[in-house]
Amino acid sequence: MNTPKRRILAGALAFTLVAAACGDDDDTTEDTEAPAGTEAPADTEAPADTEATPETTEGEAAAELSGTLIGAGASSQAAAMQGWQAGFQNANPDVTVEYDPIGSGGGRETFLAGGTDFAGSDAALDDEEFQQSIDTCAGDQGAINLPHYISPIALPYNLPSIEGETLNLTAEAIAGIFANGITNWNDPIIAESNPDLELPDLTINPVHRSDDSGTTENFTDYMSQTAPDIWTFGAIEPWDTEGPGGGEGAPQTSGVVAAVAAGEGSIGYADASQIGDLPAAAVGVAGEFVEFSPEAAGRIVDSSERTGGQSEFDFAIDVNRNPDSADTYPIALVSYHIVCLAYDDQETVDLVKAFMTYVGSEDGQAASAESAGSAPISDDVRQEILVSLDQISVAS
Repeated sequence: MNTPKRRILAGALAFTLVAAACGDDDDTTEDTEAPAGTEAPADTEAPADTEATPETTEGEAAAELSGTLIGAGASSQAAAMQGWQAGFQNANPDVTVEYDPIGSGGGRETFLAGGTDFAGSDAALDDEEFQQSIDTCAGDQGAINLPHYISPIALPYNLPSIEGETLNLTAEAIAGIFANGITNWNDPIIAESNPDLELPDLTINPVHRSDDSGTTENFTDYMSQTAPDIWTFGAIEPWDTEGPGGGEGAPQTSGVVAAVAAGEGSIGYADASQIGDLPAAAVGVAGEFVEFSPEAAGRIVDSSERTGGQSEFDFAIDVNRNPDSADTYPIALVSYHIVCLAYDDQETVDLVKAFMTYVGSEDGQAASAESAGSAPISDDVRQEILVSLDQISVAS
């Protein structure tokens, strides 16, 4: 995938990385120090052509591994990516990993255009995109989805009059708000779930993503599954063209958070790691209300099914939005790394396999949890992903 377009994008992404390192990336709030425990032992040795296989020690540095790996995509992964970059590059000082948080849709488009080595996306490739990937990737196997990042999608709100209290919202109330059917904070449907709160007589301003967003797709999938009679639009990614209209649109995760913080009466949806000091609503589950946490979000994946279909090594997941346990947070974002099963050169194969192995390792998941508050993938999922990574090779 070393096309002229890729080389041009590499320069642009390098600039983005430098800007982020200077503190200009408003999608991230964490520093870029390597999380504790991510540095490989000094005596670690591996052949120059080390490939990540299920037998490879997780997080192990590959001797003489060098080069630049380019990715782009979900802004929800931005904080986690800083942790992954720091940990992996600390163990592999001759490797540079660049990532531009341009949004899930933009990341997939850039990857499918041959502009990056991998994409970060809060939505797996659909059937049409998978067919595109067959033309984009070397060989004829196309790309696979790897669920490396799991995080709750929070519902941050701006209601100073109930500061210090937790707002409870049922699935019906959430869907009603974002479908523009519930327009005032003292609506009886909201009041019924908050008998101890004095809700203000204030217009609700629902804030949604204005760009193509996998976070939007995950959030609207939740509403579609839990309140289909109210949210009738299905799971959508571009809100303005397919959604109910109304409300306020804002680009990327940071834009939604900033819009909610700036406007009293606003509520939005965003990766929980990036809402800062904004309060977030507790969500109705099995007759109770659950606040977001990495642990509660991680439980939703245990009850979800692997869909596959595009390739036996694909790991797309059909997230279950209707858990029957009140200890599970149902609005969980499962974010993927999308990689080819074949590349044109050994260097790219080695870099992709080594980096993705690190990301899914215990050290990599710990780095993500530290920098982004994400939930770790299970050991079973990790081992299955390693099997998929072992299939990546140079096209024959």
